[in-house]
Amino acid sequence: MKASEQPATRGRPRTITRERIADIGIGVGLPNITFTGLAAALGVSHMALYKHVPSLEELKQLVAEEIFNRWEIPQPADSSRDGLREYLTVFATSVREFVKAHPGVTPYVIRRLAATQSMIDKIDGHQRHIANTYGISKEQARWLLATVAFHCLAAADTVYSVAGKEPVVNADRAEEEAEMEVELCQGIQALIVGALVMLEGMP
Repeated sequence: MKASEQPATRGRPRTITRERIADIGIGVGLPNITFTGLAAALGVSHMALYKHVPSLEELKQLVAEEIFNRWEIPQPADSSRDGLREYLTVFATSVREFVKAHPGVTPYVIRRLAATQSMIDKIDGHQRHIANTYGISKEQARWLLATVAFHCLAAADTVYSVAGKEPVVNADRAEEEAEMEVELCQGIQALIVGALVMLEGMP
């Protein structure tokens, strides 16, 4: 361990809180989190951190859950059916930006079994709000939002994880990413239009 990574030994012991763990974990990025690295950033020993979070996977789960809970899901502004299409576009854009801002978060939010209770409660509350705003059933809102979110999460994760990497040699990451984003947005628009058509045919 480098000298700069040694935990503080003088004065009052550093307090290990969920918020501090999450703040530092978000700053480090999910793919780069290690027990020793995060403990050093907290100014504590990795054994002290281990007493609060028993495994690396649970540590990453904690950070991913906090990332999701801090995500401000956009709220609808227009309750008309045309407004629903516009809202889904705004929602999809927010999902895409969420994935781009937090590499590695997708596996924790795309899989139902990986979701924690607080994440499920946030999703459920959002679905109920959309159902009430647009006069559709809770089940319709759940299906519509889950369909858009799932495909946007998966596609965005692919775009941002492969941009600028092999097999394209010397690719300009920003240029390649922007090009793929255009196609991603077009695809999501097609998905939204198709989903709304299917929604009209639902009982």
